[in-house]
Amino acid sequence: MTGTVGFGKVAHMGEVSLIDVSKRFTLRVAGAVQAVQALSRVSVTVRDGEIVALIGPSGCGKTTALRIAMGLESASQGRVTVDGREVHGCGHDRGMVFQHAELLPWLSALQNVMFGLEMKGVRGAALRDTATRYLDLVGLKDSRDRRPHQLSGGMKQRVGIARALAIDPKVLLMDEPFGALDAQTRETMQDELMRLHERTRKTILFVTHDLDEAVLIADRIVVMRAGCIQEIMDVPLPRPRGDLGLVRATKEFADTRYRVWQALHADAPVLH
Repeated sequence: MTGTVGFGKVAHMGEVSLIDVSKRFTLRVAGAVQAVQALSRVSVTVRDGEIVALIGPSGCGKTTALRIAMGLESASQGRVTVDGREVHGCGHDRGMVFQHAELLPWLSALQNVMFGLEMKGVRGAALRDTATRYLDLVGLKDSRDRRPHQLSGGMKQRVGIARALAIDPKVLLMDEPFGALDAQTRETMQDELMRLHERTRKTILFVTHDLDEAVLIADRIVVMRAGCIQEIMDVPLPRPRGDLGLVRATKEFADTRYRVWQALHADAPVLH
């Protein structure tokens, strides 16, 4: 593969669906075998170009659902499809951004992005050109040659996002990518994500603990409790979102945030 991928125009991206997905773990505790139901019949579809946020308390199964969508874990029941095609294991149609960027410490920012492209089979001039363009896209034009220890937390996450975007996945899966950042950097990265989404129109499934973040970035919010979907709600905020600081001051933001809060504090389902 020697071609490069453009990000300046909107194109058909992809739709990802979790269909009747359940996940059951078996643990050994004090010599006894114990079954843990992490997910129970979870079904959700993220449409082309849409951002869907998964939110819920720790242990509710949202990260497990994301890892199954990526192919890092297998479902005990159910299936995952991208554009209607069932997928098994990881694939270049899905890219993932983790809570910590997980960069290779001996490589520069540019080389970390190139590494992901090499895994996809990109060679020749397109390798460096594509990595450079995506680093530029996330605002790291002047930091290409820095190694991870020379980058701030926010800059590392930008490299991780560039690495995921550079392979041109149909779906971007994000597991609390801003959760380890300080409040100011987190807000900056939320603004950056909105800017990138306007440029690329990627389909995004986003895991977060943060109510404000879910409402600010998502088109729909999936509230999870105890491995089940409690509620799916639309976010009545137009795109582009513009200044997220101003969005926070709107009645629509406050009302939606309260609805999410109510769903999170409603009686949780009991898994059997």
